[in-house]
Amino acid sequence: MSVLDKILTPIGMWIEHTISDMGPAGVALLMAIESCNIPLPSEAILPFAGYLVSKGVMSIHTAAFAGAFGCVIGSVPSYFLGYFGGRPFVEKYGKWFLISKKDIELADKWAEKWGDMAFFICRMLPVVRTFISLPAGILKVNLPKFLTLTFLGSLIWSYPLVYVGIKFGEHREKFSAIWHQFDILIVAVCVLLFGYYLYHHFKNLKES
Repeated sequence: MSVLDKILTPIGMWIEHTISDMGPAGVALLMAIESCNIPLPSEAILPFAGYLVSKGVMSIHTAAFAGAFGCVIGSVPSYFLGYFGGRPFVEKYGKWFLISKKDIELADKWAEKWGDMAFFICRMLPVVRTFISLPAGILKVNLPKFLTLTFLGSLIWSYPLVYVGIKFGEHREKFSAIWHQFDILIVAVCVLLFGYYLYHHFKNLKES
């Protein structure tokens, strides 16, 4: 095992153990962490939840709703950070949350083009979905409306990813020869998304 594997394998294993031990609450917890601008990809969290659905641990609806609920919970701190801190605060201190000025400008463009619906649409898009709560707070979007749009967009995002895990789990026998590599798949997804997220944000932070 390479040094990189030794460092990153615990990420995938932690995701697995958290969901296995806590069930839907674990899904919600991990998705809340992702929604707090922390690079923990839902593309790794929800498929494993789907695998547990195929094992009868929870239903597809429970997994998807838990994921969406977690996104709502995690979006609240970022929303209030933007709401009370305002744009100057976020632009000055956002780097501590891996939020660059370019990220805020991108979210502004979405909000300008789509209005409040941007906060629904962006919840179904990679990367931007993790920091869209800050601009919502800055723009002082109605909180109940924002949380509703966040929940609905996150729910639509969650179902397909859970379904991927379900189908993989249903064909376990067919893929039994490579099933032990499922952990590696999760880690690989985590590594790629984590690396892209950090590269994208540190590059923007350096240019800001």
